[in-house]
Amino acid sequence: MALVALEIPKVGLVMENARLVRWLKNVGDVVQRGEPLLELETEKSVVEIQSTETGRLVQILLQADQEARVGDRIAWLENNAPAETVAATVSASTPTKSITPTKSITPTTPITPTMASANRDGATDRIRSSPVARRFAAQHAVELQQLIGTGPRGRVQLIDVQRTVESRAPMPGLAEAPHGLEPLSNMRRALARSVTLSNTTVPQFLVERAVDWTALDTLRADLMAQLPAGTPLPSVNDFLLHGIARTLLAFAVLNATFWGDANSPNAGLVPAKGTHIGLVVAVADGLLVPVFHDVEQLGLAELARRRRETIERALQGRLKREELECATFSVSNLGKEGPDRFNAVINPPQSAILAVGRRRDCVVARNGSIHVRPVSQLTLTVDHRVADGRLASDFLASLVAILESDAWRLTDPETKS
Repeated sequence: MALVALEIPKVGLVMENARLVRWLKNVGDVVQRGEPLLELETEKSVVEIQSTETGRLVQILLQADQEARVGDRIAWLENNAPAETVAATVSASTPTKSITPTKSITPTTPITPTMASANRDGATDRIRSSPVARRFAAQHAVELQQLIGTGPRGRVQLIDVQRTVESRAPMPGLAEAPHGLEPLSNMRRALARSVTLSNTTVPQFLVERAVDWTALDTLRADLMAQLPAGTPLPSVNDFLLHGIARTLLAFAVLNATFWGDANSPNAGLVPAKGTHIGLVVAVADGLLVPVFHDVEQLGLAELARRRRETIERALQGRLKREELECATFSVSNLGKEGPDRFNAVINPPQSAILAVGRRRDCVVARNGSIHVRPVSQLTLTVDHRVADGRLASDFLASLVAILESDAWRLTDPETKS
């Protein structure tokens, strides 16, 4: 028998800490890899965390309503893996800070904590750190050698540098908060970190194009007459998600994420397997971006059902962990009360985001004639490290061509007349 340490996982790029809502397993229970193990309340939502190992839960170190930071040890799991294999895993993942349990169950096998490996690469004498942590450290004059990393094998992560910057003494004249200062909520603070990270580390540019909704309106009217009673009509957002997925299949570069330091020869793009698209949802005091996975495999009816259910859970703050991760592209649609056009900020580590302006009647020229058509402005924000203006322009043109055509009838059996 061997023991594996279970730790607070990082949900999203800027998560710092979380509160344990409840354990879904008890001490002594057998847990399968991928089985729901506990619920965490992050700065944005309550997420269900799955076990990363198979084994028996022998000790719980974090109780309900207690808070912990990313990487903190919260439980021990006993499994049948060779001891030397598990020892290496525990050593690589042991955090620098431990949680003092309020309730401890003595396991059947003695638990001996293993110290994390030093935060220095012996072969190159280089501090182990993520590229974004190095950039952020350089911008704020932080010496990586002075930090204790909380990542695997003591790797310095962005959160470690952010903590150091936040802990510094305030500048002269700013020791006291201004009168009437209202502290940020946890969600607003997470959003502030995310957009700051986006604007300081991701070079972004915009391309814009108008879309005419006439063909889509006709199709939706036909669908309304054909769908069985009680079947919801797919929304414009469903067609947008589906159209983006189809377009991403033809523009694989925008379905990838940038990896590494741009100054390093090892920098590159990591392609996604499938199309995973986020949809920005306004919630109380902030935003959430639930992710729809493998959209290209979903019919419009299934996508519509999944979108409604996911948004409902987002509004309730009950998204699953996997519903907040792995997107390469997002959509922000402010609806009929929104502005004519707006620019959206990329949600790192995604590569692009599409901002959809409000629908309005516009005078347009078609085949030498003047018409009044329902039109929206689409603004695409792109990571310039991933793609250039020509490709982004072609992507947007292809997406608009899909939205303005009746090709849906030929590609999705659920929309055939």
